[in-house]
Amino acid sequence: MPLTADMRRSIDQIRDYLFGGGYPDPVGNTEQLCFLFFFYLVQGLDADAKARAEVLDVPFRSLFDGEWELRNPANAHVPGAPDAMQSVTILHSGQTCVPRSRFRWSWWSQALSGEALVRFVRDEVFPFFAEIGEASAHDFMRGARLGIDEPTVLTQVVRLVSDLRLDQADADTKGDLFEHVLRQMKQAGELGQFRTPRHVIRAIVEMIDPKVGETVYDPAAGTAGFLVAAYNHMRLANSSPDSIVEAELEGKTHRRGMGDLLSDAQLATLQRGSFFGNDVDPKMVRLATMNLTLRGLAHVRILQRNVLTTLLDEKVKTRLGMPGEGFHVVLANPPFSGRIDKDRIVDEVKLGSSSATELLFLKYMLDSLRPDGRAAVVVPEGVLFGSTIAHRELRSQLIEQHCVEAVMSLPGGVFQPYSGVKTSVLFFRRGGRTQRVMFLHAEDDGYRLDANHDTPIESDDLPALAQAFIGREAAWARWQARDPAAEWHEKWWFADAEALRANDFGLSASRYRPMSPSQIEHQDPRELLDELAAIEAEIEKEIEMLRALLSELDP
Repeated sequence: MPLTADMRRSIDQIRDYLFGGGYPDPVGNTEQLCFLFFFYLVQGLDADAKARAEVLDVPFRSLFDGEWELRNPANAHVPGAPDAMQSVTILHSGQTCVPRSRFRWSWWSQALSGEALVRFVRDEVFPFFAEIGEASAHDFMRGARLGIDEPTVLTQVVRLVSDLRLDQADADTKGDLFEHVLRQMKQAGELGQFRTPRHVIRAIVEMIDPKVGETVYDPAAGTAGFLVAAYNHMRLANSSPDSIVEAELEGKTHRRGMGDLLSDAQLATLQRGSFFGNDVDPKMVRLATMNLTLRGLAHVRILQRNVLTTLLDEKVKTRLGMPGEGFHVVLANPPFSGRIDKDRIVDEVKLGSSSATELLFLKYMLDSLRPDGRAAVVVPEGVLFGSTIAHRELRSQLIEQHCVEAVMSLPGGVFQPYSGVKTSVLFFRRGGRTQRVMFLHAEDDGYRLDANHDTPIESDDLPALAQAFIGREAAWARWQARDPAAEWHEKWWFADAEALRANDFGLSASRYRPMSPSQIEHQDPRELLDELAAIEAEIEKEIEMLRALLSELDP
């Protein structure tokens, strides 16, 4: 069942209802919807598990069997319900119990409303599922609380969620629906997170080409967009022509495969041993877990962890099923903003005296790769040309001790409405030595580059640039055969290692762009403004760093 316009309208209606009901925080609202989706889906998952157990003739105990000791005795009474629904048990201790069957969505979402609904969900439903979470590998309900406590609003939202009929949707449809929910987050998180545009993620994943049997890691997973895209890419690569469909998302179509050529063993590998991630924000961990669960990846665990300040010992890695030799693929859009207390940074990721998170994350991701492992990382432009010792040292390491394959410059405004920072994508492999770097320049990404960045347009450089990267050996031969005196019209070009060394290991695409006098004269002013903004942002960061150093020297 594809994602329908009615389902989109229902989500938009929920969003508008929450906003109008006094709940303006889009991240908090998305988290609350995440919980409600989970409560709804558990009933179906429990029924499926029971059916499998019956087929296999193995013992099974439903989550809804037995009794529950009420946290609030007032929840024993169901207003307006017949006596048959009022069954309770009083223990010798005086504790009131009710059947656990009351925690099925089909029961409480229909039986309760208003104040009684708020009280039951707040005092019983959240603790019930938190207890289940504590016994599971994920425990993404840890610390979860009901945030929608206005009776009329919660009653209406629960009804609207029921009307979505998630139990009738396949994994792709549920995933698309959740992506539509995530789009409603129109502001950055407090820790600098923002949702990476899914069309940009799909282009990056196509270029890095993760394969079944490889491990994929995102150390700053956010809502798990990269992990989901990698999973979808592997399914598409293992689909017969008849099982490939065109799916519409965010006003654009893309190909999606059902993965019908995957063996049972390969599918089990994808579901349990391929994808790994962390995020420091518990809200993001919950959203990522729900995003993966809806897509059939319920066993993928996103850890709540700051990789710059904590280490996992080998025993923990083994218990979590993490590869000891490093990951095949790292895909990430790590936090750009802020600095971290130097005393908290673990020695393994230190880079001189730098406390800039974007540099430390890049160092960590490089070290997380196995030999010849490959990475694609979104970085602020300042990483590519910053003049601090840490900037130069990191770029020198990447170029002299590893293999930088490409830098793709993204359009300014591609992360609106979350951030206007100019960014690029850095593609590299661990080990070896850089011989040449391919630079790719995207002027348009298929959406209008305005404050909202959500209106589709025809002009889109990403597909052609992705293909140029995939065929970079042929592109290199063409580049070598060019006439240096002629105008170069392609949106990609190369620079060799000698040129990189001569430019202080700078990796900014514009620095190596071949331009004739006429092209220089007619250079797009948007590009010049983007470059100036990136330079200004980097200068501001360096000034702040100097201020921090001076404050440390003050007696």
